[in-house]
Amino acid sequence: MDYIRKRVILVKMADEWTQSHSGNLPSTREEKKEFKDLVKSKMISMDEDNYKEAIEAAFKVFAPRGISSEIQQISSDTCAEPSSNSSDFWVMVAALKEFVSNEGDGEAPLEGSIPDMTSSTEHYINLQKIYLAKAESDFLVMEERVKNILKKIGRDPSSISKPTIKSFCKNARKLKVCRYRMVEDEFSNPSVTEIQKCLADEDYSGAMGFYILLRAVDRFTANYNKFPGQFDGGMDEDISRLKTTALSLLTDLGCNGSVLPDDLINEMCRFGASELHVVAAFLGGIASQEAIKLVTKQFVPMLGTYIFNGIDHKSQLLAL
Repeated sequence: MDYIRKRVILVKMADEWTQSHSGNLPSTREEKKEFKDLVKSKMISMDEDNYKEAIEAAFKVFAPRGISSEIQQISSDTCAEPSSNSSDFWVMVAALKEFVSNEGDGEAPLEGSIPDMTSSTEHYINLQKIYLAKAESDFLVMEERVKNILKKIGRDPSSISKPTIKSFCKNARKLKVCRYRMVEDEFSNPSVTEIQKCLADEDYSGAMGFYILLRAVDRFTANYNKFPGQFDGGMDEDISRLKTTALSLLTDLGCNGSVLPDDLINEMCRFGASELHVVAAFLGGIASQEAIKLVTKQFVPMLGTYIFNGIDHKSQLLAL
C-alpha cells in the first residue's frame, strides 16, 4: 500500500504541477528542484516515509515516456529488417519493434521486477505478482511475434528458445549494440580527424601522445632490434631516434606538423620496456574483465582503444 501511496503522491503532485505550468512536466534543473520542494511542502511531519520515497522517486516523473533514444536507434538499424541470415538478436529486435508499435503502446516489455520499498509483506507480494503477470503477458506476445518473424524468413519458429526470448524481454530497456573497427583498419585507415582532435585537446593529448609513442616504439623495435632505452648507454641516441620515428609516424597518420612533448618521449625511453608487476596485474584484470563481457554478452564492453597512464593514474578511451 505504501508503494501505491508513493505513486499516488507523485501522480497528484504531477497533476498539480502541470495545471500551473501549461500542461508541462518539470524539465530544467530548477523546475525539478521546485517539484521536489512542492512534494516536500505537503509533508505533515518529517518522518513520513511515503513522502520521502516520493521525493527520491521524483525523477520518474521527469523521465520522458516511451523507449530511449538508444533503443529507437537500434530499432531503426538496417539489421532490424530481418532476413534468413539475421542473428537471433536482430530477429528479437524486429519483434521488439513490432511490440512497441502495437501491444506496447510505445513502451518496451515490462521487466517484472519491483524495487525495495516501505511496504507490508502482503502488499509487496501482491504488487510483485501484478508486475510479474504483466511481464509474462508481454513475454507471450513477444514470443508469438518472434515465431511469426522466424516463420516469415524461412527459419524454424522454435529455433529461438523461450529462455532466450524471456531474457531479451527482461533486458529490452537496456539493449546496446557495440560496433568496433578492426585493429587492421585502425592501422591502415586511421581516423585522422579523431587523432588531431585528441592531440589538440588538453584532456586527451597525454593519452594520444602515449598511443602514438607505443606505435612508434613498435616501429623503433622493428628498425633497431631493441626497445628504446632498453640497454644502459646510448639513451640520448634512443631519444633522438624515437622522436624521429614518432614524427614519421605522425606524418604517415596524416598529422603533419604535429609534435609530441619531449617529456613523453624521454619518459618512454627511460621506461626502457620495463614491466611493472602492479601495472601488468591491473591491465591483465581489465583485459580479463572485457573478455568476460564479450563471452557472456553481459554489461557494456569498452568502445575504443584503452590507454592507462600509470604516472597520473588516469585511464582513457580513444575512439580510433
